[in-house]
Amino acid sequence: MAGALAALLALEPDLEVVGVAYDGATALRDAERLKPDVLVADIEMPHLTGLDVAAALKRERSKTRTIIVTTFARSGYLRRAIDAGVGGYLLKDRPAAELATAIRRVHAGERVVEPSLALDAWSEPDPLNDRERAVLRLAAEGATGAAIAKELGLSEGTIRNYLSEAIGKTGGANRVEAARIARERGWL
Repeated sequence: MAGALAALLALEPDLEVVGVAYDGATALRDAERLKPDVLVADIEMPHLTGLDVAAALKRERSKTRTIIVTTFARSGYLRRAIDAGVGGYLLKDRPAAELATAIRRVHAGERVVEPSLALDAWSEPDPLNDRERAVLRLAAEGATGAAIAKELGLSEGTIRNYLSEAIGKTGGANRVEAARIARERGWL
C-alpha cells in the first residue's frame, strides 16, 4: 500500500515523495533525517504506530506535520491522533486526489479530519491513561504480569492495579475482554 500511495502522490506536480518507510521506527528515523514537510502514516505499523511517530515528532518539536491514513474508522483513534498532534486523519478509501489535497492543506497549517468521524470523536472519551493503555496493550499480547512489570520497570502489584483500573474503565470482565473493547473503540 505504501509504495502504491507514494507512486500516486509522485504524479502530483507540486508534491515530492522524499521517502517510503514500511514500519514506524523507520518512518520516525527518516522523518528526523529527511525533514519532510508532511509525513503520511498508517495507525498500525510494525515497531511504532503512526500515533507513536506523530507524538514523537510533536515532542521533538519537529516542523514535520503528520497525516494518518487508515482503515480504522474509530473515533477513539481520531481523538488520540489529535492528542498526538496530527494535522490530518483520513480513511484509506478516499481517492488519491483527496489525499493530495489534504497534504496541501495540512502543509498550509490546516487540520483535515475525516468528516464521518469528526463529531463521533467527542461523543465517547477515552477513559484510559497512558500507563493503563501500555499495560493493557502488553497484556493483550499475552504478556504475564511479571513480564509487563519488567518491561515497564514497575512492580507486579502496580501492574495488577493498572490492569484492574483498565478492566473497570472498559467494562470488561477480564484483561482479554478489556483489551478487545479498548481496541474496538480505538483506545489501544
